[in-house]
Amino acid sequence: MSDLRLAIFDVDGTLVDSQAEIMAAMTLAFASEGLEMPARPAVLSIVGLSLAEAFARLVPQTETVQQGRLVGAYKDAFADLRTNDKELGPLFPGAREVLDTLRAQDHTLLAVATGKSRRGLDKVLERHGLTGFFHSEQVADHHPSKPHPSMINTALAETGVNPRAAVMIGDTTYDMDMARGAGVKTIGVSWGYHDANTLQPDCLIDSFDVLPQAIDEVIGIDA
Repeated sequence: MSDLRLAIFDVDGTLVDSQAEIMAAMTLAFASEGLEMPARPAVLSIVGLSLAEAFARLVPQTETVQQGRLVGAYKDAFADLRTNDKELGPLFPGAREVLDTLRAQDHTLLAVATGKSRRGLDKVLERHGLTGFFHSEQVADHHPSKPHPSMINTALAETGVNPRAAVMIGDTTYDMDMARGAGVKTIGVSWGYHDANTLQPDCLIDSFDVLPQAIDEVIGIDA
């Protein structure tokens, strides 16, 4: 399988613009505990982390038990929002077309490495007709939080692709650090939730339409 290459995608802020539903679910979660809602930049700064790690950073002064309740309230609110409002969380412009293009390439495999739960990712994939689209799907339920490289290491093991023939596409420093920890190349996207100037990827793109060429340049056409 040495001739195969792997494109690994983050979800929130990279494939899906979930900012509105993240903020709404956070508002409901904090209200359920009578806590003050953090500012938008603070909330968006933790997108990509596992929920336990995210709340530990957002409200470090609270006890672990309360942080656990916030995690549960957030998951419930997020699920309700996705069930009741089909307009939330659209794909970013051009995402579907590029995924279709990459999927049609015999030598390219696709994977997801996300801070979402299994339930959360399943809902996203179902909503956008992407169920069964990816050859490897790594979620927060089964791994340490980003930037630990466990998700990427597992995706590489599942697909049999050499790290030198893999690239992580993401919008946060957690994605970039996770990739570097796993020894794979990085492509940063400028439309996500972290300042693009902080990413320091191997390649930075401003629109989805240039991603296939960027992958070719970063890891080669024939990996």
